[in-house]
Order: sequence, then C-alpha cells, then structure tokens
Amino acid sequence: MDDKTKEKIEGLTKTLRGLAKPAFDAFLFALPHVIKFVQTAHDAWSKLPQNAILFVYGFVFCFFGGMFPTLFAAIQAAEYGGRKTVMESLKILSDEAIVIIEESKKDDKEDKDGDGIDDVKQLSKQEYMQRKTLLVLRKMNPEKLDKALASLYKVWLAGVAVLSVEFAKTISLALSIADFLQKPCDRFITPVLQRVIPDEYDKWVPVTLSWITKAIAMSIAWYLQTVRSAFASAMKGGLMMGRAAFQAMVHRGITLGGLIPEDHGKSVVDEALMYGFAGLGFYTQFSLGFSLPAPLNIILFPLQLAEQYIRYTITYGKK
Repeated sequence: MDDKTKEKIEGLTKTLRGLAKPAFDAFLFALPHVIKFVQTAHDAWSKLPQNAILFVYGFVFCFFGGMFPTLFAAIQAAEYGGRKTVMESLKILSDEAIVIIEESKKDDKEDKDGDGIDDVKQLSKQEYMQRKTLLVLRKMNPEKLDKALASLYKVWLAGVAVLSVEFAKTISLALSIADFLQKPCDRFITPVLQRVIPDEYDKWVPVTLSWITKAIAMSIAWYLQTVRSAFASAMKGGLMMGRAAFQAMVHRGITLGGLIPEDHGKSVVDEALMYGFAGLGFYTQFSLGFSLPAPLNIILFPLQLAEQYIRYTITYGKK
C-alpha cells in the first residue's frame, strides 16, 4: 500500500471519528421521539372504526401497491405467520433502547473528578465512543436482545421463503435476463475494459460488470412485476375502498333514493365504486411511473430501501 493510499485511509478514519459523536447524539435524540410517535400512531389506529381501517388499507393498496409489491407481500406474510412475534420483539428492542438512552443521559451529567465540567465533555471523540460502547454493553440485557433478534430473523426467513414462491416467475425472469446479458459482456466488454484499466485494478472488471448486469436484469423483471402488482393491488384496494364506503353510507343512513340497501349483494353501487377507485388507483400509479412523487419519496425513503433490499434478497440471495 503506497503512502497516498495510507494518507487517504487515515483521513477517512479521522473523518468518521469526527462524525461518530454527533451521529450518536442525534440518534439518542431522535429515537425516543420515533418510538413515541409510533406508539401514539398505533394507539390512534387501534381506535379507528373498522370501516375507516378498511378504507385506509384499501387506499394504500389501490394507490401504492405497485410501488411496494414485495414489502406489502412481506407484511401480509408476517400478518399471518408472525405478526405477534414481530410486535413483541420490536417492543423488547424499543424498551432496551429507552433504557440505554436514559442511562446515557445520566452518564452525560457525571462529574466524578469534581471540576465542574461533565466528564464526557473532556473526552476525545475516540474516548467518547469507547465510553458509550461500554455503557451499552453494561446496561443492555443480552438475553432479551438475542431473543428479540432471533425471533425477527426467524420471521424474516419465513417471509423470504413465502416471497420466493410468490414471485418465482419474476425471479426466474431476472436470472434469465442476467445470464443473457452476462455472456456478451464477458465476450465483448470485459476484454476491452481490462486492456484500458491498469493491471492492478482490472480484476474488478468481471465482478463490476456482473453487478451491473444483475441490476439491469432485476430492473427489467421487477418493472414488469410492478405493472402486474399495480393492477392487482388496484383491484384489491378498490374493492376494499368500495365496500368500506358502502358500509359507511349504510351506517349513516345514506340511501341515495334506495340505491343503497343494507345488503351490498343487492346493489351494484359498491361494484361501481370499486371499479372507479381501482381505475383511478392504477392510472395514478402508471402516470407517476410507479414511483413516489415528492415529498413522499423523501418521507417514505426507508420503505423504498426496504423494497429494493427485499427484491435483491429474494432474487439473488439463494442463487
């Protein structure tokens, strides 16, 4: 390793150390608010009437189903095969996180040498991170952590197995496209790049091209799946929204001149609502290019990352 490379690595290390303390402080500040928001949202959600819950579910599927097909499928798989386990595990992790946050706040106020200055303010960035790491190791319950993570991992493996079967055709198409693209790349592009790139770096050419072909193949296959999922989810969500709207009108005594009887089987209004919502939902997704508009693309960015991760995992994870 030459001197320039060593200097770059040392500079990067110093930069990461400099960012570690503010990043840790920001995490400790944000996490309690996130946990409180989730708990408040869950409590408010559980108090909604059944028709409202059904309508919201339908709206999400109708207008966003094609954008998150694997994520929604994973949630549905967890709903039937491990929702209770996931909620219990997340509760354990959140409780442990709250314990660490409270202990960290106490640690920040310690002044054991009695000089009137908090001890953590007199530490270097490296010493600060070492102190906080040891604090986490002392105060966290390893058995609870291990149990929660193991439970989440079991549910994840079960979900991946279900998704691998559900999206088998898409996975097969992606792998076929990747193999189809890989052969001409190996024959025509790899030799050219290896001649141009210096010898010490040309070993990365085949690997990098393999990543690129896999990304292209996955994009093509999953775009086609997105169209199918958008259509199916729009129909499903439209049905849920139509039924929920119909029941809400019945509950409020809105009959529209006798067009809305108490039994939805004797009326075509719910079907009309279903087709209207479904058509609007699919058109909206298609017109947006099956991608989230601003500012939803920023707000829901973690969900987009989760969607891409699940897609890659079930496509290439077992190859």
